[in-house]
Amino acid sequence: MFIRTQRLFLRPGWVEDAAELTRAIAHEPVVRMLARAPWPYAEADARAFLEAPQSVRLPSLLVTLPAESGRIVGGCGLHRGEAGNAEVGYWITPERWGNGYAREALGGLLGAARWLGHQRIAARHALDNPASGSVLRANGFRPTGRATPYRSLGRGAEVASVEYALEPSPHVPQQQDWTRATAYAEAELGAAA
Repeated sequence: MFIRTQRLFLRPGWVEDAAELTRAIAHEPVVRMLARAPWPYAEADARAFLEAPQSVRLPSLLVTLPAESGRIVGGCGLHRGEAGNAEVGYWITPERWGNGYAREALGGLLGAARWLGHQRIAARHALDNPASGSVLRANGFRPTGRATPYRSLGRGAEVASVEYALEPSPHVPQQQDWTRATAYAEAELGAAA
């Protein structure tokens, strides 16, 4: 699966991406917020991630910058959550924080998730990562009122988290659906106005 947003290109990773993926993700402030990435993160970890089989309905994608020759700046994907629903995960390399890339990548991923037939999508973020909550809320997620722990390989411990959910509703504003053929023309018209 490939997803193009206004500034980003989300694509599957290949084993040839292992060194660049390691460069992008191997930062303790990134890995400590993730559930499945170990710390320290080595190229062998990137290779294992890239070689792992993927489900068509639960893609894991690299976030790249077409304007910079496809440089890897993050990752996002869907996985099976504890309740059986699809759950999102995402990260951006620290040197690119503050550019809105996580919000934009998640918006593109959610368009694909709807196209794949996912109805309710879950998310969570560590209590000490409120910026991730802002990304989720910007994409229409709402807190469920539950705070539960999850196991973080990066921290080697249980981490308290806040749970969110996204359910289709005509009352929840959605981010731009970049999977629609007309999305780019609409974005250009909006920017020109």
